[in-house]
This record gives sequence, structure tokens and C-alpha cells, in this order.
Amino acid sequence: MPEYPEVVLYLHALEPRVVGQRLERLRIVSPSLLRSVDPPAAAFAGKVLTGLERIGKRIVFAFEDDLFAVLHLMIAGRLQWKAPGTPIPRRLGHAAFEFENGSLLVTEAGTKKRAHLHLVRGREALADFDRGGIDPLNAALPEFTAALQRENRTLKRALTDPRILSGIGNAHSDEVLHAAELSPARLTSRLEAAEMERLYEVTRSSLAWWASLLIEEADGDFPGKVTAFHPRMAVHGRYGKPCPRCGGTIQRIRYADNETNYCPTCQTGGKLLADRAFSRLLRDDWPRTMDELEQHFQERR
Repeated sequence: MPEYPEVVLYLHALEPRVVGQRLERLRIVSPSLLRSVDPPAAAFAGKVLTGLERIGKRIVFAFEDDLFAVLHLMIAGRLQWKAPGTPIPRRLGHAAFEFENGSLLVTEAGTKKRAHLHLVRGREALADFDRGGIDPLNAALPEFTAALQRENRTLKRALTDPRILSGIGNAHSDEVLHAAELSPARLTSRLEAAEMERLYEVTRSSLAWWASLLIEEADGDFPGKVTAFHPRMAVHGRYGKPCPRCGGTIQRIRYADNETNYCPTCQTGGKLLADRAFSRLLRDDWPRTMDELEQHFQERR
């Protein structure tokens, strides 16, 4: 799923290509993508794109006449910049924003079509897409601390909950916690002041660094392969590989469609979170959701 760094990458690539351009047509071929009925897609034809914005992991296209298209790419949704008139891919294609100078295609791999697009009228309608989480790059330490400690959550859950923090998902939460040398199972209420400050600083620096790196790697081209994995990641997607800091073996906790990656040496004092108690759960009782996984952590403390 594109998170803060990847969304910033898309915005950086889109701005010189589409801002100030007139949209010839918004063509939607996948019924699962569009989640609103008014205004219709036809209302956007002929409108100039006046700006781009971000709400959490959503990309907001602002058009003339107070019209907005709010796109959430979810796990497998991606954007492609193609020549004008490029057909929408039959199997993966959802939609096309057709501008005079090019077509912005919305695609999604896999059979579970989760990406969604809302077309709304009026800036006040954008508030419906704000889950309430603070932007860690624009928040001061006291605000960050208050948000994380409002409820007693595991750090993994707190970082990825859009009601707490905005723009962080599975991949970058793993990277942040590794860089901060904190266990994903640590409860927010048990963080000491120095640990909270370290988490705050690392969260901000990690997200900013990744956004800058991805933009640098694109080198002016439109990003053609945006994934949740990157060869320079320290732990995410690196199960069984050596930790770049200590050389220990990266471990994981798997639940539903997600997994948490961590280094026992750097983050948990050498303790495997998948200990014997967890191993017994690897059968039918393994947590199916983040709520169940978090409840298990809290019951063990």
C-alpha cells in the first residue's frame, strides 16, 4: 500500500505533468472503483486541475468549480502516466484521467479490488476522508505523545492506526520501529519519555528520508514500480535475512494478510515474539486481525 513516502512520490511526479492541465475526460471502467454518485464523472470533463493534495494515504485532485477527486490506492492500486489516448488495461485497469498531454491510468493488481475513488463537490466534503490522525511531520512532540498515549496500544498498532497517525502503514511502521530500536509489541503506555522522543524523531526523519530517496531514484521519470518493498529497507519484507545493523536474523509475526517484521537483537532484547505461546497459536487460533493480535500482547503483560 502506498504510504506517506510513496504518496509524496506520486504527488511530486504528478505536479509538473497535470497541474494546470485541462481534463478532457474522466473514464471509469471498473464499477468497484467509484464509491460516490454525485457529482458524476462527466462533471469533471473540461475542468482544469488546479492542485494536488494529500489526506493520509489518499491523493486529492482539485479541479475548477470546487470539484475534487479523492483516490485511495489501497494495497495494490497504482498510477501510470501514459501517452494521450492510451487504452485502459483490460485486466488491471480501473480508470483514466485523460488530459491533453497524457493519460493518468489507475490500475490494481490482484483479484481483490480495494482501490476506491470518491468524486465530491466543495472543500468541506474533504473532511469526511480525514480519519483524525495527526501528521507526524507537522506535529510537535507533545501532540505526538498525546496522540499515541490516548489509548493503550501496541506500537505497531498505534503507528498504523489512521485515527492516531496519518500516512503510516505496515511497511514504514516496521522501518520506524527498527530505526528507533523499539519492539512492535511494546505498549504505548510503557514508553519512557526518552523512548517517546526517540520514536518521534525517528518517525519524522524516516518518512522524510524515504520520500526524498524515492523522488531521487525516480530522477524526473514517472514512477513505474511503486511497491511496499524496497531493497534498502532494513526489516520490512526481509524475513530470514540479516539485520543490517547487527547481523541477526529478521523475524516476523504473521496475521491475516499482513505481517510485522522486526529484529530480536535490536528491538526485543533477543526475545522472539513468536515464542512457544505464539507457536501454539499458529494453528486455528492464530490472530486473524490486528485487534486480536494486540489483545494477545496486552493479555501477556
